[in-house]
Amino acid sequence: MFGTVVVGVGIAGLARIRDLMNPMPSSPSEHLKLFGFVSRRSFGNVNEAKQISLEDALRSKEIHAAFVSTENRSHEETIRMFLEAGKHVLVEYPMALSAKAAHELWEMAEQRDKVLHVEHVELLTEEYKQLKKEVAGKDLVKGTLHFTGHVLDENKTGFPAFSGIARLTWLIDLFGDLTVTSATREKQKDKNYSRMTVHFQTANK
Repeated sequence: MFGTVVVGVGIAGLARIRDLMNPMPSSPSEHLKLFGFVSRRSFGNVNEAKQISLEDALRSKEIHAAFVSTENRSHEETIRMFLEAGKHVLVEYPMALSAKAAHELWEMAEQRDKVLHVEHVELLTEEYKQLKKEVAGKDLVKGTLHFTGHVLDENKTGFPAFSGIARLTWLIDLFGDLTVTSATREKQKDKNYSRMTVHFQTANK
């Protein structure tokens, strides 16, 4: 069995705990054993998984991999700690708040002969796979991707572009590399409203 720990118990972390505690029959998850979860908040147990300290998770010889499901801003530091402790790491998208930091982490994992895997679950959904089939072989002339959400705490999630970067990955996966041609941001603090508008261009303009 391959020992694991979940770091962070938000929506993604709770889903990880649930799936690790109840793996699908004959799936690779059956070979993973959840030793516990790490959180800054005190929970005790969640779905029969026990809370352990970060120090114990880093020190444990029984834990081989960490599933990082914390807010974006803390991904980089958490990945570093677990790689330094000799653990494999799976992290929710995005891995870090800058490309420079991401490259450093890839190199660090390679030097330590550890797997560092970034998971973007949305790209695995049936809806997305269908969308990919529909655009295959077609040239994009013009299009709009519009999405809404709650106003997030920038201290935890990073600059607003990072709140939507998972969606932007759809466009790159569907249409190839993109270049930013303009970006604007509108804020209305009294209404707790923020809007970011970005224009991109594909490689063939």
